[in-house]
Parts: sequence; C-alpha cells; structure tokens
Amino acid sequence: MIDAPEGTNGSKSPVIEVVALGKQVASGDGVLTILHQIGFSVEMGEAVAIVGSSGSGKSTLLGLLAGLDLPTAGTVNLAGQDLADLDEDGRAELRGRMLGFVFQSFQLLPSLSALENVMLPLELAGRDDARGVAQEMLGRVGLADRLSHYPKHLSGGEQQRVALARAFAVKPALLLADEPTGNLDVATGAQIIELMFAMNTEQGTTLLLVTHDEALARRCGRVLRLVGGRLAED
Repeated sequence: MIDAPEGTNGSKSPVIEVVALGKQVASGDGVLTILHQIGFSVEMGEAVAIVGSSGSGKSTLLGLLAGLDLPTAGTVNLAGQDLADLDEDGRAELRGRMLGFVFQSFQLLPSLSALENVMLPLELAGRDDARGVAQEMLGRVGLADRLSHYPKHLSGGEQQRVALARAFAVKPALLLADEPTGNLDVATGAQIIELMFAMNTEQGTTLLLVTHDEALARRCGRVLRLVGGRLAED
C-alpha cells in the first residue's frame, strides 16, 4: 500500500481531493451539464459512499476520479498529483500504482484463468512474486480450489471474489468500487460486502464506493449524495 503524500506542515494530504469539478458534454440541445461544482476530499483509510439515482452522474464522477476521463472544469488531485497535468500514459501509470477497481460487471478477462486474472496487474507492475501473491489472495477470498477455472465456469459471486482478489493484490492506496453487488443476489451480495470491508480494514486501503444501495452506503463512514449532478453530504 502506498502512503498518502505529506503536506508542507508534515501532515498527511488527502488520498484524493476534488475541487470545483464540472463535466459538460455536447448534446442535441446544446451542452449538457452532468456534474457541477463538485468538491470533496478523502483521507487515508476512510470508507466513503457516493450515492444517487440513475443518471445522477455517479459513473461519470468515478471515471473522472480514476483519470479515465478529464473534467471540463475543476481539478482532481490523486496523491497530490493533478490528473490534468499528466498525459494518458502518465495517468495510466499513476492508476497502476495507486488504484484498485471493482466493477458491477466484474471485468475479468475471459481468456485467463482466475489465477491469471489476479496475476495480471502484478505482472504489469513488474512483480516477480505475482503467482504466489495471486494464489494467496484467491485463498483469502475462498477460491483456493478455483485457481485454474475460467470466468465462464465461475458463478457471479465467485467472479466478484476474483475481482476483489485482483483489486486488493496490488495493495492499492485507494479502491474504487462501482456498484460491486449490482449483478449479485442478495445473499451473495452480502457476502461480497463483508469480504470487501474486511479486506479494506486489513490493508488500511481507502475505499470509495459508488452505489444506489442505501444499506451498503451506511456501512461507510461518510455518505456523499449526488442529486442532479450536484453534491450534498449526509
């Protein structure tokens, strides 16, 4: 896990800081404002939920926080680095060092086994212990006997466990989770939630969770609510 950068007074800076963030896109009626004047910061080790109805801008915001898209106004600082100051390769390199991702649709590579899916980000980071770490993480999520299985041979809950193992294997400073239980039944989703928070606590990883599930949001220490592209804090 990467420590948060230190400020000028020696204190820890936020893992992520968002200032006056805005996003507009062209539409048939002119310009559509998706996000307007969004501002918040997340400290190391926090668990923060971003909630809102469909179309409120949650996924757009997550893409901006990850540097997958750039804002039309404002800034996103990740570990003290303004993402807009980096080119695409620079943002990708920072994501590889700092971030883990868990998606509603799992995003596993179908041609790779469970073990190979978890090994991939470790190998991209140049780790020579990728296989051992991946095996350990898959064991941690209860899939020690599924290492050679491909995604099509795994249940939805098992695929999300692989995704969790992959996300936490690199010991990210910040984990971004986008509706991580959206494709799971209630019982399986509850198991995934418990596992995610347990691993979050064990590693001290900062968690930023996008969800429409109010019960899941209440598990976090803070809730940020998007309404019509604007932010309010519960």
